[in-house]
Amino acid sequence: MSTSVLFDAPGPRARVRNHLLTVVSILLVAAVLWFIYTGFDAKNQWEGKIWEPFLQATTWTDFVIPGLLGTLRAAGAAAVLALVFGAVFGLARLSDHKWIRVPAGAVVETFRAIPLLLLIFFIFYLFPTVFGGGDYAFISVVLGLMLYNGSVLAEVVRAGVRSIPKGQSEAAYAIGMRKNQVMRLVLLPQAVTAMMPAIVSQLVVLLKDTALGYIIAYVDLLNMGFKILPAAFFGSLIPAAIVIGIIYVGLNMALSALATWLERRSRRSRKSIVPPIAPPGPAAVGMGTGTPGAGALEGME
Repeated sequence: MSTSVLFDAPGPRARVRNHLLTVVSILLVAAVLWFIYTGFDAKNQWEGKIWEPFLQATTWTDFVIPGLLGTLRAAGAAAVLALVFGAVFGLARLSDHKWIRVPAGAVVETFRAIPLLLLIFFIFYLFPTVFGGGDYAFISVVLGLMLYNGSVLAEVVRAGVRSIPKGQSEAAYAIGMRKNQVMRLVLLPQAVTAMMPAIVSQLVVLLKDTALGYIIAYVDLLNMGFKILPAAFFGSLIPAAIVIGIIYVGLNMALSALATWLERRSRRSRKSIVPPIAPPGPAAVGMGTGTPGAGALEGME
C-alpha cells in the first residue's frame, strides 16, 4: 500500500468513523434542503405561474440582460482601474525614496480602512455638490470599487514582489541592469504568477461588490432582479433571487477559469526553449583562462 507523508492511512476504526460522519453530514444537508423546500412550498414559491416570467424572452431582454450588462460594465471598468491603481501604489510603496513611499502608504492604508459602502455614498453625494447635477451612480460605484480594491491590490503587489528571493535582483544588478529594468524584466514577471491567486480572489470580490450599487439605484443585476423584476411580476422575489444568484455564481466561476487559463499560459510562455549549456571541457577551460589545454600540453611534449 502506498503511504503519504502528509497523513497516516486510517485504520479500520477510523474508516468506519469517517463513513459514519459522511452519512451524518449527508443527512444533515438533506434535512436543511428539505426544510428550505417545505418553507418555500408553504409560501407557494414553487408554483409554475411564479416561474413563468423566466420562460419569457422579454424578461431576459428587458430586465436580466440589461442588469447583467450594467454589472459587467461597472466591474470591467473598476477592475482595470483597480489593477492600475494597485500596480502604481504597490510599486510606489517599494520605492527607496521616502517622499514617494510614505504618501503612497498613507493613501493605501486610508482607503483600505474606509468601508466600501461609505466610499460609494461619499462620492455619490460629493460629486453633485462639486460638479453640479447629473447621474453619478455609475461613477460612484466604479470609483469606490477602484479605491478600495485598488488599495488591497497594492498590498498584494508589494507582497508579491517582496516574495521573490533577493538573489534574483542581486544577480540582475550584477550584470549591469538598472533598477527599473530589474523590476520590469526580473521581479514583476515572477511576482505576477505568485500574485495571481490573490488577484483573482480580489477581482471576484470586486465583481460581487458591484451589487452595492443597489443602494444608490445603479441599474445592475441585483437592482433589476430584486427591485424592478419583482415589481413587474408580483410574487416572483424568491425565484428572482435564485436566478440572479445562479448568474452571479456563473460569473465568478467564469472569472476564476479565465484567471487559471491566463496563469497556465504565462507559465508556459516563460519556459525557455534553449537547451542548457554543457559545462566546458578541459580544453575549453584552458582556452578560456589562458591556460594551455590538454592538446596543447601534448604538442609541447
